[in-house]
Amino acid sequence: MSSYTFDDLKKDVAEGRIDTVLACQVDMQGRLMGKRFQAEYFVESAWKETHSCNYLIATDMEMETVSGYKATSWEKGYGDYTMKPDLATLRRIPWLEGTALVLCDMLDHHTHEEVAHSPRAILKKQVKRLEDMGMKAYMASELEFFLFDQSYETAQASGYRNLKLVSAYNEDYHIFQTTKEEEVMRAIRTGLQGAGIPVENSKGEASAGQEEINVRYADALAMADRHAIIKNGCKEIAWSKGKAITFLAKWNYNAAGSSSHIHQSLWSLEEKPLFFDHTGKYGMSPLMHNYVAGLLAHASEITYFLAPYINSYKRFMAGTFAPTKAIWSKDNRTAGYRLCGEETKGIRIECRVGGSDLNPYLAFAALLAAGIDGIENKLELEAPFVGDAYGGKDIREIPRTLRAATTAMTESAMLRKAFGDDVIDHYTRAAEWEQEEYDRRITDWEVARGFERA
Repeated sequence: MSSYTFDDLKKDVAEGRIDTVLACQVDMQGRLMGKRFQAEYFVESAWKETHSCNYLIATDMEMETVSGYKATSWEKGYGDYTMKPDLATLRRIPWLEGTALVLCDMLDHHTHEEVAHSPRAILKKQVKRLEDMGMKAYMASELEFFLFDQSYETAQASGYRNLKLVSAYNEDYHIFQTTKEEEVMRAIRTGLQGAGIPVENSKGEASAGQEEINVRYADALAMADRHAIIKNGCKEIAWSKGKAITFLAKWNYNAAGSSSHIHQSLWSLEEKPLFFDHTGKYGMSPLMHNYVAGLLAHASEITYFLAPYINSYKRFMAGTFAPTKAIWSKDNRTAGYRLCGEETKGIRIECRVGGSDLNPYLAFAALLAAGIDGIENKLELEAPFVGDAYGGKDIREIPRTLRAATTAMTESAMLRKAFGDDVIDHYTRAAEWEQEEYDRRITDWEVARGFERA
């Protein structure tokens, strides 16, 4: 967690360095929602708790009050949740003048128990399951995005047509091209570092204008917190420089998709690497075999939490470095699950299924739940796939549509046991609404294709 303490904040407020505190919760889309507190008031009182409308964990991307949720509705009056600041997440935000930020847990206004379907609570439940087994998970999520040489306002005014990317060609690992983008990318790296998020590197990615930011691994909850802050920070920093960033999984048919690869490994509470066994093939322990077998056995069921929108499924295209098959392979980027760090204590499994649009808390929780099930049931790991998985025949596929992923999620006995029926029903309703909204829309493609010829 952050090394910035509440005592540090009180000192900064008293000496005039901090005048604003952002108290943020994470919504179903993984976005930061909350309030800007006058810092003096926060350190006096609001650090204990504040409140927000309970519709914030029952809306869609456009903040629609969606019907059909058991937890909240117009009939129930859209009451309050309690926002409980987790002071371990407190940090300064260097790219915003005089500002600190803290993440909050969502509590029931009356019982003060955690709201079960809130993203942070869902992940914390799986972390607790691991702790009860004497283990903890370390995770790292790589984030890809596209950078545009124009503002969000001009992009919106153009109807998101004829957008101007920051580069004209594939810039994967390209130093000269990324030198041209350093005004933004350096600000992102140094800003995140100053916010207590250890940055490893940034790089150009596999399409024109595509970037990647990599930060150091952490325990699952801390990494999810970092991920949410990174996305918000990247957008704020780009906006401050007149640029725009998108984390849309597939913004253009001709461009590569943007992913959020998730590296994961299990360790003992005493920091012993539990996935490593120097006597095992590739250095994999029996525990790792079971864990990866769980990921594969439940791959379809957890896909919704890795790809939560209609657009997410446009990314799964052969030959684009986005996977189409839910199989594992040794250091093979065509597979949905890639073994990394073989024969070392840093051995881990990388899930390549998730897009940059995922909610990290939900994605991490789903992966852990599947892996835990594999451990508890001592599932046997199939042999690794060898070769080009895109061309593989009769092997497990990633669900091709949101409809298919939704069905797999809602019918999953494993997820219902791990998350609870009410939680799965809540996110099933979110998935259904996403599909319903898309099904009634008319796209530019339909009009251009059929206006004259239909």
